[in-house]
This record gives sequence, C-alpha cells and structure tokens, in this order.
Amino acid sequence: MSMKILRGRVLTFLEEPQGREDHASYRYIDDGAVVIRDGKIVMVGEWNERAVSHQEAGEIIDHRPHLIMAGFIDPHIHFPQMQVIGAYAGALLEWLNTYTFVEEQRFGDKAHATRIASRFFDELIRHGTTTAAAYCSVHPQSVDAFFSEAEKRKMLMVGGKVMMDRNAPPGLCDTPQSGYDDTKAGIAKWHGKGRAHYAITPRFAITSTHEQMAMAEALAREFPDLHIQTHVSENLAEIAFANELFPNYGDYVGIYEKYHLLGPRTLLGHAIHLSHRETEVLADTRSVAVFCPTSNLFIGSGLFDYERQHKHGVRIATATDVGGGSSYSMLRTMDEGYKVMQLRGQRLTPFRSFYHLTLGNARAMSLDDRIGTLEAGKEADIVILNSGATPQMKLRMETVDSLEQELFLLQTCGDDRAIVETYVMGEPMKSALAA
Repeated sequence: MSMKILRGRVLTFLEEPQGREDHASYRYIDDGAVVIRDGKIVMVGEWNERAVSHQEAGEIIDHRPHLIMAGFIDPHIHFPQMQVIGAYAGALLEWLNTYTFVEEQRFGDKAHATRIASRFFDELIRHGTTTAAAYCSVHPQSVDAFFSEAEKRKMLMVGGKVMMDRNAPPGLCDTPQSGYDDTKAGIAKWHGKGRAHYAITPRFAITSTHEQMAMAEALAREFPDLHIQTHVSENLAEIAFANELFPNYGDYVGIYEKYHLLGPRTLLGHAIHLSHRETEVLADTRSVAVFCPTSNLFIGSGLFDYERQHKHGVRIATATDVGGGSSYSMLRTMDEGYKVMQLRGQRLTPFRSFYHLTLGNARAMSLDDRIGTLEAGKEADIVILNSGATPQMKLRMETVDSLEQELFLLQTCGDDRAIVETYVMGEPMKSALAA
C-alpha cells in the first residue's frame, strides 16, 4: 500500500462560481492536507485534523506556502502539431495547408510519432496539465504512440485518429471505410485500457465527405458513450467553405446535427461565429463549445462570445489548441481568455478561470466523477502552484492581500515556472523530468 500526504494551501471547486463573492463555490484551506493512497485521494482537510493520524502511515511532502489544486485539464489540443507552434500565416486555411498538413504527414513514421508523443507528454506535465483531449494524425500509428506514452505515465487521456478523406494532401487522406475500420480497431485496442478514452474524431466537415460523415455517425451509434471531437465555426472562410460543401444543411452546426454527432460528450473546437439557431442547438444537445483564446487570437479567427453562449445555457470549456494555440500553459490560456472577454466588454473572474481549468473542464469532458476536484475517492491528479515563481511575481505578491488577487496574478503572469510539481495518480512527475 502506497500512502503520501501533501501539505499546503488547498483550493478546490464545488460548483461554478456565480460572481466574485460566491465563496460557497469553492473550498479553501489555509493549512491543508491531501492524503493519497494507491493513486486516489482518501482525505482532504485541515492539517491539524485527521491528517495528523496518517503521519506515521505515509510520506509527508510539505508544499507550503504553495497552492495545491486539482491537475489542469485541456479539452482541445493537437499532438502532431508540436513542431508547427508559432508558424507564421495569415489565417486558418493558409496555416493548415502551409504548415500543419505538411507536418502531420510525418506521423506515418512510427519512430517520429513515438518521439513526438514523448515530448508532448513532457510539455503537458511541465505545465501542470494532467488530462487532455487530443487529436492524433490520420495514421493509426500516431494513435498507438499517443496512448502508449499516456499508459506509460498512467495519465487519463482522450484521443483519436482524425478521419479526413478530402481537401488534404494524399498522404493525409483515408477513405470512409478505412477511417471507420481504423477508428473501430483503435477503440478495441485502447478504449478502457488503463485510463485511456478513445474519441471519434472527424477533423472537421471540410475534410470529410458525406460518406465519411455517415461513417462517423455509424461509429457514434455503435459506441454511444465515446467522446466525439471536431471543429466548428472557427473562421469565416472556413464556414463559407463548409456551407458550400454541404449546401442543404442550413448552417455549419447543422452538418453535425444532420449526422447525429452532437451530444453531451461532443467537444466542438472554437464555436466562435455561431448563429442564434446554432447556439440553441448546442444548448439543447448539451454539446460543448471549446473556447481556444490563444489560437483564436494568433490565427485571427475572432473573439469568442462567452457571455452569449453562457446566457443561452451552452456548456463551455477552455483549451490551448496547440499548435494553433501558442502555449501549452492553461494559465496562459486563461490570461488570453480574459483579454478576449475584455475586448467584448465581458468579465472573467479569477475564480471562474480556475474553475474552468479544473472542475469546469472535467465536467465539460464528462470526467468529473474521476478528476477535477480534491475530494475523497477522486484520482490523485494534482498540481502545486507557486505564486512567486518569478522575480516579477514575487515582488507583486508583497502587495497581494486576497486569494482572488493571487489567482489573478498566477493567471496573468504564470507559466510553467509557476508549476512546482505535477502529480499523476499521486506520483510526482515534473520533478522526474529533470532527474
């Protein structure tokens, strides 16, 4: 039996914060203990309470004065795009054709896919991300590399082979039948193995024919409990092209609606330029609009209307979208999300930001029964945060006098340097990278 106790300032969310004064939405313990046994949390409380009785039973790791939180969750990221991050291009379709599709063809090489998968998980851990929903390439070996590396590190991951049979280079195109067969084989091989969750992944409507969309629909019928991930309404030229390819479907969301690909486990990247009807459909089907601020700003796609979606009851997640996104850091992501909302005259409070990074994104991915909070019974994916990680942050902390201000400082100025440690199933992973 493996037992350890983490001591520090504990912050975990109970519900979505409804305002700056909604203190009931979270639990904060100034001197707390998180007790972990065999990869799961067995107790969270004041250090002077029940934690003391566990001292002789396990290792005590004192993280004071740092914050202890649930590990960060990234619900939209592209693992084959590590080497195109920061590539210069004017807009989405130019960026895809000039850089991304060229790079993704390299993932037909198993050795390359394996090397990048290892680097990918290193970056997640360095930035405090313990779970992600990732797009692999069209090649089954990219899926094997992704899930093999996740299994090695015991990380809870969602991922899948992209299905794309048109409007891409020949080296990146499957067929409706091979896309179906490869996906089904990947599900059989990986879904439910360890902490792996397979996602049905039609890249987006532009790169799938009617026949392939029907195959994605067939997979969704056969495996109704699987995640579905795709893109929608990221860029105006993309929307026009999608509507040209599917002229009788009304709008972009209508394409996925027609093929019955919407639902509580559907993660729709971007969802920026939605009509009223599309917004209502997302709300009615409980599909998730995934806000990707660093990507939307970098590629110039537009400003996500958070308050409009929230007001209409659309479930919202926040994500990096690397490599369109320019950072693996969920802290940097929320910093840019704050700025997007500022430009729209909206407010994103620090508490809501950190809710999204943890419980909010866990709920969006239908994984909140396992991760996203610090409470007994949850899997011990945990991040330790240092609010004085840089000279600038340390100086600012001299004048910080509230938890809200501290969280905002972490969000605004933090990056991988603010991540003291990343625990996966109770095991320290970031410090092991430097060993």
